[in-house]
Amino acid sequence: MITGELKSKVDGLWEIFWTGGLTNPLDVIEQITYLMFIRDLDDLDNTHSKESIMLGIPFKSIFDGEYKMGNGTVEGKQFKWSYFRDLPAEKMFETVQYGVFPFIKQIHDNKDSAYSKYMGDAIFKIPTPQKFSQIVDALDELYESMDGLSEKDVRGDIYEYLLSKLSTAGTNGQFRTPRHIIRMMVELMDPKADETICDPACGTAGFLVAASDYLKENRSKEIFFDKDRKDHFNRSMFTGYDMDRTMLRIGAMNMMVHGVEDPHIEYKDSLSEQNEDAEKYSLVLANPPFKGSLDDDIVSPSLLSQVKTKKTELLFLALFIRILRVGGRCAAIVPDGVLFGSSKAHKSLRTALVEDNRLEAVISMPSGVFKPYAGVSTAIIIFTKTGHGGTDNVWFYDMQADGFSLDDKRSAIEENDIPDIIARFRNLEGEKDRKRTDRSFLVPKDEIAGNDYDLSINKYKQTVYQEESYPPSSEIVKEMRRLAEELSEELKKLEEMLQ
Repeated sequence: MITGELKSKVDGLWEIFWTGGLTNPLDVIEQITYLMFIRDLDDLDNTHSKESIMLGIPFKSIFDGEYKMGNGTVEGKQFKWSYFRDLPAEKMFETVQYGVFPFIKQIHDNKDSAYSKYMGDAIFKIPTPQKFSQIVDALDELYESMDGLSEKDVRGDIYEYLLSKLSTAGTNGQFRTPRHIIRMMVELMDPKADETICDPACGTAGFLVAASDYLKENRSKEIFFDKDRKDHFNRSMFTGYDMDRTMLRIGAMNMMVHGVEDPHIEYKDSLSEQNEDAEKYSLVLANPPFKGSLDDDIVSPSLLSQVKTKKTELLFLALFIRILRVGGRCAAIVPDGVLFGSSKAHKSLRTALVEDNRLEAVISMPSGVFKPYAGVSTAIIIFTKTGHGGTDNVWFYDMQADGFSLDDKRSAIEENDIPDIIARFRNLEGEKDRKRTDRSFLVPKDEIAGNDYDLSINKYKQTVYQEESYPPSSEIVKEMRRLAEELSEELKKLEEMLQ
């Protein structure tokens, strides 16, 4: 969550685009993302160069050699941000428009990769050299501010803030997931080096990026010291689907900047027949859109056979069950209605989670988590696909704070349940003696079944009421009379003073 100076700089950058004639928020986000990517290429190239010197291994810069620009060729180093940013405005504009943009479209060796597919139609839309010069200066100032912060995922926070400016956010069900919530879900699932991870509604690939970062931090030796696992990490571990090409383009760049060379990021309607995935993935991480109802004719019959409904949140849950292999795990955000909805579809899906698979946890989140652009009440459901049951107890947690205020400002606060959630989930044996009045507790499967498979925490949580004592009514009336007389005396004194 960005605040203060950084937020002001992003707003200032946005204002430059706006005054330059780019008023479509998607266009602005695309152009900012391209430029951040171009700048990051320079930083990454320099970092890899320094690492090669330290490790004594050969290094070939992506900027080595000569590249086409207009009707001629120039040295690749001229496409580095640190080089062209010091050129005069007209020359810098020309270099980026006719040199850098064609260059970034063809830097990926695999022409069938997600990056190549979605960068192929990238267009440089900044209208004038003067505006471009202002934008470059503003981006440099933004990066300078980012470099001064200790937060690891400040880039993700900036993306989140940019995306929150989309006028369509919330109207089509696409609520951007806060990065600290994504990180919590990834830590709860603790991905392993051999995972195959999918987000069927990936957007800007936030879950996939967080999973890749977690693996680099915690499984680095397992992955990068093994040729096959390293290749798996770069090419087949991560899969994301979305129906918005802009989001896919941003997602592909996002993954590449975070060190995943060729993720499987594809344009696909996950709920349609177009998606044939079944028993394919070991881990699903997702916050699917909750955009109401879909027509039967655009929904995959295999999903409708599992749960007869038009509601996207239920269809996505059915999809998660279908695409997971046996033993595969899922952590997904769902609207509260999934937990207690009374329709036949709601009940049958909850029954399937509890009776046919192993439902492990339901983490209830406060409604302010998605502010300022949505106030929905949601929960995180965690389950393992078994196909033959296995639920003994379900762990419930009543999250009341996520480290930020629950109003539209979302200011940082000290109260934060996330570390406690992660610690307790990793030691569910220690939860057995917890009381229903505590923040977290276990509920036996039989009790859940006896409650029509209701998964709302309020169904099982016990509230302790403190007895309040009040004076007798006669004493309250007597005190009210005394105050009235006192007020009357004061009013009389005031009238005398005004005469």
